[in-house]
This record gives sequence, structure tokens and C-alpha cells, in this order.
Amino acid sequence: MASPLPEKADSYSHLEKVSSSDSPVIGGRGEELPPIDPALDARITQIFDRRVVPWLFGLWLLAFIDRSNIGNAKIDGLVDDLKLVGTKYNVALTVFYVPYILIDVPSNWFVKRVGAGFYLPGLVIVWGVVGMCIGFVKSYSGLIAARFFLGLCEGGLLGGMILYLSMFYRRHQVLFRMGLFYCAAPLSGAFGGLLATGLAEIKHGGYNGWPWIFIVEGIITILFGILTMFFLPHTPGSTKFLTPEQRDGALARMKLDAHGATTISDVKQERFDWKSVRMAVFNVNSILCSLNFFAIITPIYSFSLFLPTIISALGYKQVKAQLFTVPPNMLGFFAVLFCTWLSDRIKMRGPIMIVTCSIAIVGYVMLLASEKATIQYGGTFLIAAGIFPSSPMVMGWLANNLAPHYTRATGVGLQICIANCAAFIATFTYLTKDAPRFVAGHSINIGMLAWSIALSVMTVLYCTWENKKRERGERDERLLEDGGKQELLGYRHPSFRYTI
Repeated sequence: MASPLPEKADSYSHLEKVSSSDSPVIGGRGEELPPIDPALDARITQIFDRRVVPWLFGLWLLAFIDRSNIGNAKIDGLVDDLKLVGTKYNVALTVFYVPYILIDVPSNWFVKRVGAGFYLPGLVIVWGVVGMCIGFVKSYSGLIAARFFLGLCEGGLLGGMILYLSMFYRRHQVLFRMGLFYCAAPLSGAFGGLLATGLAEIKHGGYNGWPWIFIVEGIITILFGILTMFFLPHTPGSTKFLTPEQRDGALARMKLDAHGATTISDVKQERFDWKSVRMAVFNVNSILCSLNFFAIITPIYSFSLFLPTIISALGYKQVKAQLFTVPPNMLGFFAVLFCTWLSDRIKMRGPIMIVTCSIAIVGYVMLLASEKATIQYGGTFLIAAGIFPSSPMVMGWLANNLAPHYTRATGVGLQICIANCAAFIATFTYLTKDAPRFVAGHSINIGMLAWSIALSVMTVLYCTWENKKRERGERDERLLEDGGKQELLGYRHPSFRYTI
């Protein structure tokens, strides 16, 4: 965030709309900050919703399509053409996550330094090239190499987008905006299935069927990445589409929302330091939310990668199996939008996660307990409605509870890094030898969802306990640390409250 607000409120007098009911907000140096005109605040949010979120939606839609289209290619001949016998297909899925995991934290450090408006679309362009090249591979070793570089390029995107949104929106506005782009994940399953159905029919130049899924989708990704680079702003302070008054308001409201966690309103002026990194790593919320995301990622990845396989095992083949992946994913799309909207409205994350994970468990029980294809297929709807909202929920939860910028950047990157280690489990949960019931895979996912519920309960209890201690003044001694430099406290500031 950037230059501190001036000591005199006159500089922001055009932002004020003071009433007797306004409670003062205390800044990182203990000064009282002027409130923002609610009409101006709402106008700024509307502009960002139009100018920022749609581009992130497109980036994440293409990311998930390019990551999981190998599942569509599998049932269209990829396995036979490349002779992927035994667990070779699963290994090809797994190798994607090795660089994906290693790049998360350092990538987040570069988002602001390079400029998010260039960095995020740049990642998209490069992985679009790699994704397109998968269509030309002729061997198992070629597929492994291409999947490795795809993971290297995609690794920084999700954490970068969460961090990016946290520069533009207040803490209890950001989750719904995360939902607006993250709903592209289930939509990619629906849209990707329809697109793959058509592309698999192409036979040209010696490439028949599945190669065209990668080639065409890769080209689309490259073109969208180039287009996004011309429109996505770096930070609120660098936006060209805001008036000076709106730009000042966008910076001031972020400082107000920090509640003492930082003295800087424009993220562009914040500097990297290792203390911020330590604050992110040695933090109860970081540990609990990272383990929670690990538990959530297991069913999400296995569901996204293996849904066509699961539906094929129910007796539906090729085109029908592709098309039958669409309805469950569409329900997941709407579930993400509703749950993230509700979460921001009630300003809670944990209670909603407990409910959504419970719904997903019921879906897996339906897959295990019934032998009727219709009931099992119905279970996939509940799974999609439960697991997809849980992912942005737990990511937004941690982002809400970390400050300032580089602490949040490190914590979110670490969370995604730890969570994606679950891919090594997810990619081996549905093995060919376990078809058609996949008892082991479904059971693993039920266990992971139960673990997520337990971790959500623990996080809610911890945040509630810590907030009460701050309300009673039992953390006020922190104001005297480091010679009274309150701007160094970040989320530890006594005025900062955790989201439960």
C-alpha cells in the first residue's frame, strides 16, 4: 500500500461524510483516520468489479481448462496413443504439481515488483504455449516434460490473483470477488467438457481427436493473455480509469480497513523484509488454514481430473461421459457464487466451510453406498456443490487474517504450496484397478473432508479466543514493542480483528 495518509484530514476532506454514529478508525501510528463517503466507496467497488474481476475470471477459467483437459483427452484416446500403461497416466498428472508447489511463495513476492498487470497475464501466455505443445507430443517422456513446464508456469497464478484482489478490496469484500473468479473452476469442467467433445472430432494433419483439445485451447489461452495485459492495472494507485478523487478514496479505504496493521495505503510503496516472511510462517492461522486447504484440495483435484473417468465407470461412454460432466460442474459454479456472497455478507468463513464439507461427504457416501448409476451420478452434484465453494473460502480466510502485503503474500503462497502437496494423493486416488466402484478413492476423500471440518472448528475457536483477548486489552502491550513502532505489528496490532 503506499504513502501514509497526511496527519491533517483536510487533504481527504472530499472523502469524508462524518456522522455522530461513525466510530473512529485507528491507524498504524495510533492516529484517527477520516471515514470515507459511503457513496464514493460503493462507486469505487463497482468500478473495480467491472474493470478487474472479469479479467481474473477469464484467466482462472483458462487455467483450470488447461490443467484438467488431460482428463477429457484420456477418454478420447490419449492413453492408447501414448501407451500409458499402469500408473503412467497418474505420474503424468502428478509431475505437474512438483514445480507448481515450489514456485508459489517466490512468485507472490514478484507480483508487486514486476507489476501484476504484466506478471499475471505473462504467466498465462507462457503456459498457453506449453499447453498447446502438449497436443504435439508423441511419447510418454514428452508428455511428462510438457506437464512439468505447464506446472511451472501455472504455479504463481492462484496466489497472485488472491494477493492482487487484496490490494483492491476490503477484507470483507474480497471473498465474493474471489468467488466471482473462482467459479470459473467448476465452469471449466462444464465448458471444457463441451469444448472437448467438439474438438475431439477434428482429424487433420495426422493429428486425430485428443491433440486438438490441447492445440486449440492453448491458442485461446495465448490470445486471452495478450489481451489481458493491455487492460489489467497493477495497483489501485496506478489505475488510469479512476478519477483523482476515486484514486485517493481507493487508497484511503485500504488503510482504514487495515485497522492498524499497516501505515501504508498504497501497496506500491511497501518494501520487502524478512520479518514479514517470519510473521506469515510462524502463525497459527497460516498453519491451520494451510492444512485445511490441503484437505480440501484432495477431493477438488481428484474430482476435476477424474470426473469423466468416474462417469464412464457408471456405464456412459466417450461423448455421453463428456456431456454428463457438465451439470454437476454447473451446480458447483452457482454454489461458489452463493457461498462466497453469503460469507462476505455475514463476515464469516469457518461456519460455511463446515456446512459445505458436510454436503460433499454426503455426496461421496452416495457413490459408495449405492450401486444405482442414477443415485451415484446424483452424488457427484453434492460433491461439486460442497468442495468448490470450500476452496476460495479457506484461501480468503487466511488472506483476511494476514497483514501487511508481504506477510499476506508469503502466507497465501505458503498455503497454496502446502495445499498442492495433496495433488500427490489426489492423482493416485482413482486407479484403473479400482474401477468401477473406486471405494478407496471415495473413502480417502471422505476422510479429508472430515479433517477439513475439524480444522475449521479449531480455527474458529482460536480466532474467537484471540479476538476476545484483544477486546479486553490483553494484547495492548504490543504497542510498546520495537520502540512503539506500531506499523511493524501487522496482524498482531491490538485493533486488528480476525475473521472467523
